[in-house]
Amino acid sequence: MRVPSSSLLLLMSFAAGTFSAGASDNPQHLMLAGPSGGVPNNPLPLIIWPRVVPDDQEDFAAWFEKTFEENGWPPAWRYPIFPYTHYHPNTHELLGVVEGWAEVLFGGDSGRMVTLRAGDAVLIPAGVGHRQVSASDDFLVVGAYPHGMSPQTLRDEPEKLQMAQELVKRVPLPTQDPFTGKEGALTDIWQPIAAMHLQP
Repeated sequence: MRVPSSSLLLLMSFAAGTFSAGASDNPQHLMLAGPSGGVPNNPLPLIIWPRVVPDDQEDFAAWFEKTFEENGWPPAWRYPIFPYTHYHPNTHELLGVVEGWAEVLFGGDSGRMVTLRAGDAVLIPAGVGHRQVSASDDFLVVGAYPHGMSPQTLRDEPEKLQMAQELVKRVPLPTQDPFTGKEGALTDIWQPIAAMHLQP
């Protein structure tokens, strides 16, 4: 799916409210470009894959870990999402929801709430704030990063915003979609937006 320029304007026009990843089976994207307090965010949008785990899979954790590993996103941990706003200024982060559900606030205090459910995956651009607001008792995700990347974790601290923004600008654009290992939603959605922001 290519993102036409008219769609880019629509990406920026989301109103406040809860975004449900289960509304479609197709990858969705959510723009959280502007800083919020001490959270830098990113011109690249969040990408959400609803119900990406195949119906015949029983062990969601094993499926996510195998899929991520095969496609250049080595899995790093299994855990819920921290209940405080944090972000990674030096790497993008990929989450696969293994069990349960959660409402996650992305983009800092002025961002958007997203409901994630078992079988969903979300790609969080470097610098985009996130925190688990509420969740089922069994909520669990697999976390992964591009090959060779290790996350630095910062909280919403306005005094670190400028430094964090500089770090976010230097994070390379991934070349492999986590579900195809080549071109896919990641490259189709992120590459045109990255090219726009690199224009003089």
